[in-house]
Formats: sequence, structure tokens, C-alpha cells
Amino acid sequence: MINISSQRLQKIFRSFQDKRILVLGDIMLDEYLIGKVSRISPEAPVPVIEIEEQRITLGGAANVALNIANLGCKPVLIGIIGRDAMGIVLKRLMTRKRLNVSGIIQLKGRPTTVKTRIIGYTQHIARVDREVSDDLDELSARRVLQQINKWIPRCAALVLQDYNKGVLTPRIIEYSINLARKHKLPITVDPKFHNFLLYKNVTVFKPNIKETEEALAIKIQSETDLIRACKKLMQKLTPDCLLLTRGASGMALLDTKSPLVHVPTRVRNVADVSGAGDTVISTLTAALLGGATYQEAATLANYAAGIVCEEVGIVPIDKQKLIKACLGQNL
Repeated sequence: MINISSQRLQKIFRSFQDKRILVLGDIMLDEYLIGKVSRISPEAPVPVIEIEEQRITLGGAANVALNIANLGCKPVLIGIIGRDAMGIVLKRLMTRKRLNVSGIIQLKGRPTTVKTRIIGYTQHIARVDREVSDDLDELSARRVLQQINKWIPRCAALVLQDYNKGVLTPRIIEYSINLARKHKLPITVDPKFHNFLLYKNVTVFKPNIKETEEALAIKIQSETDLIRACKKLMQKLTPDCLLLTRGASGMALLDTKSPLVHVPTRVRNVADVSGAGDTVISTLTAALLGGATYQEAATLANYAAGIVCEEVGIVPIDKQKLIKACLGQNL
């Protein structure tokens, strides 16, 4: 972890304000049904939840877009939602947040991805997912590629946010990376399992430790294991920088010009880690656009993750809280 002076911090934030960032990936909604447990069902040995509150928030790539907007950049979101009730809800939520919805494609026969969490008192009882995660068909993929062609020349950076819900197919991954490189855009990637090793030649590749272990078929249990895994990913994917998130152990940062650096976690009281990865990739991308070094960008992203992990549910980063945290002020 490095210290960033107030003057340097202001310069980074000022430099990325109003820059347009393209977010390409899996759009979803997070729904919370919150209530009290009054009894056990007579029909089966399960609790009966009397719902008192429903909350719906932007999730996945939509949450990345919201984080980017909260930092002061202008996100453009490309992805797929259903031509259904939840698709309408999602677009209304984005419009209310003044987010650009022109890159979102609505499809018949493919539902909007919704993760519903059922919470009794403060206990997470169950999660119900409504989704189709098959790769896009040819016609739908062509519509996504059209939006990529339209927006990449107009943007300053590209974020690929993969939740394995079928939008980031091998063809779309390769095409978007090649086009972004042609236009000299920084490319940041938050990968998932299926296409993990297809994200080659990007600016920053940001996996978590579980995804890395699975992709490389190894266990990372020591410093030696960690270094070996990071070097292997650098060799296979040749990114400019690798940022491996490690949960409570913080992050490991490795680029082509420096040895591995440990970035310790900054969270004080963990309430909920949901959405922390979205916040990390958003903050990292904005900081790089602001001229931050990889270590500075990782430090800012680490502070941002710590802040959102102290909140219950998926919440976007608050720019003023992030600035205060980086300067060591009480929130």
C-alpha cells in the first residue's frame, strides 16, 4: 500500500472526470426480499418469511456502470436484458440514475438476469436466480457487435465484466479487445471461469484467487504459490498488469516492470462483500484514466472495496467517502 498525497489525489480525480468508459458484459438486477421469520411451514421444514421490504438494485455490469458514474465518469453500458417486467425495472432504475441505456439490447425469450436474496431479520435464508446463461445466438451477438463498433471509438476506456451469463462469448471477447487496442484504449477485465484464459493482451486483468486456482488447476497456499500463479498468468495472457484479489488477504499486484506487490485489505467492519469486485474494477479503470500508476490505482480500488464492504447489500462507491478514506480522514 502506498500513500497518495492530497494534491496527487485531486489531480487523479480531476483528470478522469467526465471521461466516457464503455462497460461491456453481463447486466443483472439484485433483488432483496426482507422480512421476519414468524414460524416454520407446516408443509415442509422451512421458515416462513413475512416480507416487509423489497429492494431492487443494479447488479453485475450495471453496478459497474453505476460505480463509474458515482466517481464522476460517464459510463456507456452494453449488454442484454429481457423484454420483460424486470427489464423495464432495470431501464427505469438506470434512467433514474442518469445512466446511458442506449447500448442495452432487449431480447424476447431471454429473461433479465435477477438474483433474489431472501433475508429473515439479518439472516440470509436463500437466494433464487432467474437467468439464461447460454452463449448468445448469432443474431443477438451481431447486435452486441454493432454496439461495440458504435461506442468504442467514442470512449476513453473499456471494461469487460464477465459473470458467465452468455454475453462475453469468445468471439465478442476477441473482437472487443482487438478493436479497443486499435483505438489505444486501456482495457480492464473482471473475468469469470468459462473464458478465463481468452482475455489476452489487456491492460489490467483482475481475477480473484478462486478463479485463478480453478483456471490454473492449482492451490495457492503460500507466497511461493502466489508468485508462481501470478507469473504463469502473466505468461499465458500477457497483460500489462495483473491484479489478483484475495479477499481478506488484500490484493497482489504484478506488472511487466516491477516485482509482485502486496496491497493489504482496508476494510474495517465487513458487513457484505457483494459487489466489491464491481467497485474494484470501476475504481481501478477510472484511476488509470486519471493518470494513476498501477500501484496508485490498486490502492484507490482497495480503499473503495473496503468502503462498500462495510455496507449491507450491493451499494456503489461514494466519491467523497473514497477521497476521505485515502487521506486518512474519518468517514
